[in-house]
Amino acid sequence: MPFLIVSFLISIHEIGHFLTAKYFGFDIDKIYFYPYGGISKFHLKMNVSLNKELIILIMGPLFQFLAYFILMNFNFLIHDRLLITSIHYSILVFNLLPIYPLDGGKLLNILLNYKFSFKFSLRGVILFSYFMVFLLFFYFLKKEFTLNIFLMLSFLIYKIREEDGKRNYYYEKFLLERYLYHYNFKKRQKISSLNHLYRDRIHVIKGKDRYYTEKEALHKKFSRKY
Repeated sequence: MPFLIVSFLISIHEIGHFLTAKYFGFDIDKIYFYPYGGISKFHLKMNVSLNKELIILIMGPLFQFLAYFILMNFNFLIHDRLLITSIHYSILVFNLLPIYPLDGGKLLNILLNYKFSFKFSLRGVILFSYFMVFLLFFYFLKKEFTLNIFLMLSFLIYKIREEDGKRNYYYEKFLLERYLYHYNFKKRQKISSLNHLYRDRIHVIKGKDRYYTEKEALHKKFSRKY
């Protein structure tokens, strides 16, 4: 029964992400299922609307809540309601931890991107994720450090290190998209270098002797590189 409940709740959670992404016209690459939750990999551009990405993100937990209420109203599961509630909130709390690439870490990254540059936000959420895992380690060390806890923390460290190793790739992809495609963002921002590009803004970049448009600076970067 615990296995069936976990599988059902995680599946519905990921279906929430999937259906919302499909509604916005995005494709899903893969959906990974783990004992503590799932992770969906989307074919999203790095410059996709922050609002759309936020909606895709929050629909996972909302669908899980819907699945939870459905299970709680099945009469034949009346004796398992305590178990269902425990599993539901365990998955939800774990998945909303501000650790990348869990939903909570992705949420933190989106919120940071509203106020800070792409590069700063990603670096910040990765560093904060390491910090959160170390906090969890010391917390469980004082409470109860079981094999399951060790495996969970090891999994989180592995995923954070994996994402940390892709930071430069994500940044280069972010810049290349801005170079290849036209984005009509409403906000404008003056910056000192390409390292300070925001996701939802068009930029004017200050050079030594004059200001450059974003396209000019990106053309200079990629024409020199390739």
